[in-house]
Amino acid sequence: MRHRKSGRALSRSRSHRTALVRNQVTDLLRHEAIVTTEAKAKSIRPVAERMITLGKRGDLHSRRQAGAVLTDRKVLRTLFDEIAPRFAERNGGYTRIIKLGPRRGDGALMAHIELVERAAPVVAEDDEADSEE
Repeated sequence: MRHRKSGRALSRSRSHRTALVRNQVTDLLRHEAIVTTEAKAKSIRPVAERMITLGKRGDLHSRRQAGAVLTDRKVLRTLFDEIAPRFAERNGGYTRIIKLGPRRGDGALMAHIELVERAAPVVAEDDEADSEE
């Protein structure tokens, strides 16, 4: 019986599921958008939003709490220095899930999860000169 058991099992053991969520959240914060299955996207959304909230707090304790989840120190630094300040005026709702339809191989429902306020793409100087002409 699964009385009072919350969250999705994702057909994995607890340790495998924890590692999966940590890796997916780290990749989401690294690339600011990832494509994954719909169930996984819904599972990582609360953890990702909690990491951004910790980044907004910005103190040492919140940095250590986020470091316990994220698997890369560069991503942790990026979260506190670049991502969290973008969401300073927003009270939650930092991610967006866009459904993509079934995957061709096995029919699994796919989704695109991304940060709502993504960084502007870097434009090379040559591209700017070409567009002005």
